Amino acid sequence: MLAKVKFCGMTRPADAALAAEIGASYIGVVFADGPRRVSPAQGRKILDAAGNGVKRVGVFGTNEPEEIERASEEARLDIVQLHADPTIADVAAVRGKFRGEVWAAIRIAGAHIPAYAELLFDKADAIVLDAKTGHRLGGTGQALPWNDMAVDLARDRGGCAVVLAGGLSPYNVVSAIRTLAPDIVDVSSGIETAPGIKDPWLMREFYAAASGSHP
Repeated sequence: MLAKVKFCGMTRPADAALAAEIGASYIGVVFADGPRRVSPAQGRKILDAAGNGVKRVGVFGTNEPEEIERASEEARLDIVQLHADPTIADVAAVRGKFRGEVWAAIRIAGAHIPAYAELLFDKADAIVLDAKTGHRLGGTGQALPWNDMAVDLARDRGGCAVVLAGGLSPYNVVSAIRTLAPDIVDVSSGIETAPGIKDPWLMREFYAAASGSHP
């Protein structure tokens, strides 16, 4: 397998069930503001449809640790993904309330990973690299400058897992994997017909490309 796959921004149980059937390792629902936002109760229903073979991820914005704790319990999350430019203090605060993994997103506006990111690589269970675009936290479809980031990532990553997001699709994910060698690739808008509405064919194509199982 070239990289594990995370299908994110799920809003329908049927899409989550298909994601698990296809072979995704992670399925994400969004509790942060945006067009794919769901409630913790909806998130649990969506994630339950995927069964027990995948890791359940909840994406949060500027939520307080107590709110994250409540949502995580209700949706039965395995992983909390902090996506609003978290600090190491934010990661520590969530660790005090949540027993699962804590992923920290670094949203990149230019061509390079910011210098402060090295601290997050040491503290989080995984780092999510995503594009920073306006006020939206993610799911914008904007790709990152993978070649420019490669040296920075080699410098910073250490033993931390790397989750690559930002404008991935069935058509560019292989190039992204070859350039940055992420542990996990994270796709949302690149497999959609509309925000939150996943396309079964694009889902299958993305997984086949990312996993190296394309004929």
